Amino acid sequence: MKFLDNKNNSIDLKNADGKRRWSEPRIILFSFLGILFPSAILLTFPLFSVSGLSFMDALFTATSAISVTGLGVVDTGAHFTIEGKILLMLLMEIGGLGQMTLSAILLYMFGLRLSLRQRSVTQEALGQSGSLNLHRLVKHIIVFSLVAQFIGMLLLASRWVPEMGWAQGFFYALFHSISAFNNAGFSLFSNSMIDFVGDPWVIFTIAGLFIFGGLGFTVVSDIRRNASRGFSALNLHSKIMLTATPILLLIGTILFWFLERNNPGTLGDLPLGSQWLAAFFQSATARTAGFNSVDISQFGHPAFLVMLILMIIGAGSTSTGGGIKVSTFVVAMVATWAFLRQQSHVVMFKRSVAWTTVTKCLAIIVVSMIVLVISMFLLMLTEQADFSIVMFEVVSAFATVGVSAGLTAELSEPGKFIMVVVMVIGRIGPLTLAYMLARAKPTLLRYPEDRVFAG
Repeated sequence: MKFLDNKNNSIDLKNADGKRRWSEPRIILFSFLGILFPSAILLTFPLFSVSGLSFMDALFTATSAISVTGLGVVDTGAHFTIEGKILLMLLMEIGGLGQMTLSAILLYMFGLRLSLRQRSVTQEALGQSGSLNLHRLVKHIIVFSLVAQFIGMLLLASRWVPEMGWAQGFFYALFHSISAFNNAGFSLFSNSMIDFVGDPWVIFTIAGLFIFGGLGFTVVSDIRRNASRGFSALNLHSKIMLTATPILLLIGTILFWFLERNNPGTLGDLPLGSQWLAAFFQSATARTAGFNSVDISQFGHPAFLVMLILMIIGAGSTSTGGGIKVSTFVVAMVATWAFLRQQSHVVMFKRSVAWTTVTKCLAIIVVSMIVLVISMFLLMLTEQADFSIVMFEVVSAFATVGVSAGLTAELSEPGKFIMVVVMVIGRIGPLTLAYMLARAKPTLLRYPEDRVFAG
């Protein structure tokens, strides 16, 4: 039997014999691990790497790829063979689409129908309601992903083929298009995009891919359905994403330029146009893309803080990006403002936000902060590094951003394992972990209310 709350979320599952069955969050987690560990074992084979990988390094790399984070303990371009790079591309695609979405795609390809339980799990992974046409949404997801990555590959190839030749140029274009769209951040260049800091063609192509990938598949589908009806016809989530995303990009760009324009280690030695281009790219990539066009380790502390905030906010729900999600951040901010104004409802775009959604957003933020604090504490025990560097690396891993301040390549074995766990939690979502650990106990019993003094 399955108990559902008023949002059609699974609370408890039992089979006909009364035995407890796995909940949707637990299935999502273990399906993730079911892909992760075989992939890590494959990466240890000589076929996939030039000089071999230890199992921990392979596990770290596989986790980084399937969680579309981009942190690396080895140089991706130099260390992996062609086969290894192809495997990484496959893992990035799986991680970007989500393993449950991929499973649905494979079933539809073979003409099979999803069972009610498979539909429930896929809807949970995509954050959708029971009235959704999953077949149509999955079709839109795969078409949009392939078209966007194909266009990105052609644009990048037009820049790199004349320099590298047809074979290498197209392969580099394909790899970076997949990595960018899926917000993975893996690059075949040893210094990421630093060599292209003043190249608008490459920078805008890469940024465009991970911005669209980070909007979320449901937003893109909503735009496609209501393209002729205009902005007002979109659902509330789409309106929030389409409004907040450019605002965050603009604020980040201005702050990065203002704070780093005189720093010779980052923007200081660049022409004015390249400064703004680099500031825009870092503002966009901070929300889970993982590429960098300047040396992040040379940022001043104020810019570090701005990047931390953007990384925590992340991209859109049901997107290829991570973080607490833009919509979660916006709802929490608007709810706080409504409380300060003593309003009983949270209203955006002339629509009220359900209190269950508000409390879920607050729970995501609280659980995320708990995960971050525990992870930082453990990493400070295992690594000899400044607190600011540890904090930056942990947030980057949790938000599946993948930019590094230099600590990742020097991690100890326990430190690598801690970061693997953080990346897994960041990709499946902190609430998925919390739901798995906390056993729901639905009850009709209500107790009298009493006052608790807060603040």
